Amino acid sequence: MPAAKRRALVIWATAAAVYLIAVFHRSSLGVAGLQAADRFHLDAAALGAFTVLQIGVYALMQIPTGLLVDRFGPRRMLTAAAVLMGLGQVLFAVAATYPLALVARGVLGLGDAMTFVSVLRLIAAYYPPRRYATFAAITAALGAVGNLAATLPLTLLLADAGWTATFAVAGAATAGYAVVVALRVRDTPEGEQAHRSDAVGAREVADQVRQAWRVAGTRLGFWVHFSTMFAPAVLGLLWGFPYLVQAQGMSAAAAGAVLSLLVVVGMVTGPFIGEFMGRRPQARVPMVAAYLGVAMVLWGLLLGWPGGVAPAPLVVVAFGVFSVGVPLSGVAFALARDYNPIRRVGTATGLVNVGGFTAVTITAFGIGVLLGGDAAAADAGAFRVAFLAVAAVLLFGSWRTLVWWRRARAAVFAADARGEAVPVQIRRRTWDIPARARTETA
Repeated sequence: MPAAKRRALVIWATAAAVYLIAVFHRSSLGVAGLQAADRFHLDAAALGAFTVLQIGVYALMQIPTGLLVDRFGPRRMLTAAAVLMGLGQVLFAVAATYPLALVARGVLGLGDAMTFVSVLRLIAAYYPPRRYATFAAITAALGAVGNLAATLPLTLLLADAGWTATFAVAGAATAGYAVVVALRVRDTPEGEQAHRSDAVGAREVADQVRQAWRVAGTRLGFWVHFSTMFAPAVLGLLWGFPYLVQAQGMSAAAAGAVLSLLVVVGMVTGPFIGEFMGRRPQARVPMVAAYLGVAMVLWGLLLGWPGGVAPAPLVVVAFGVFSVGVPLSGVAFALARDYNPIRRVGTATGLVNVGGFTAVTITAFGIGVLLGGDAAAADAGAFRVAFLAVAAVLLFGSWRTLVWWRRARAAVFAADARGEAVPVQIRRRTWDIPARARTETA
């Protein structure tokens, strides 16, 4: 392997490890929830606030993170992310009160929010568009490894070493890894000039965001991410286990096995999907459209099955298919990378990343409202009504994806007609926006 390629691989792996660590910390409360409730004397609502806070901080930080990455480079952002996550987890380890524990998870969420966008910005600098999708998908798969590490290994550590020692060591090791990132990661290949945004003032920053948002490819990426990753995220983070146990009548062990598909299937299929997208970029959005169509059919079957209790094989297949939405959401980031100049890729990526987490927040809240009363007592009928929130968000997101797919195609046709270089060559179809309207959507 040539030295330049080897160096690029080492830099990417060093950076991707920060994202793996971030997912580990993000998922850590999943196995420590009961201990947290006992340690801080919490009811279910107060315990759920940890997750809501962390997701909220993550979503709110995506656009600022994109701007900061474009301004200061991914190396500085990943170094800061490792320090913040380490400090947050150490603080969580020693926190003796609920408010301090919430602050700790907020700090952890702040560091977590800086990781994925920074790694994608680094990939964009070191690899051509064809390889970008592959490495983005592998990075996401490494995140799934972090999720797995936060299950059995962390459970054993908590049982053996206890709360304080486990989280303190994890936090200190993460903060220490910041030194490795600072020494090993470089923003651009050797000999190349860094592509930095010069937006400093509020007006310039707002203009940077506005320019990225006006690009049809960025808008399409936002809605692709909105539509593909929210369902598996909502099921995995909060509502999947209660649904499988209380609505579908599964045992806790069986429900856990089905939920593991959300991680394992995404981890296995991610690299293959990324490689295929890299080789055939014109097939990216059609793949998303096919997934959304199948997902709508499966949700229709689950929610429409007589009595609300679907056959176990159908539930297993459905959850396996839903899990593919996570690696397919990588299409959104590939669109942001392809249709924006490198100096603005971080900003565009942050905008795109907001889409999925907005959908997660809306859906999780909607399910809770529709369930009402005591969620622990909800049955199949209650979940059938509550999960209409999933169907509604999926239908809305699919519609907006279709709208911006046509508009993005129209923008490509218009650019090609002007003699400009376009990232993907596509053929005009009968359902495309008429030629006279192309310039209006560009």
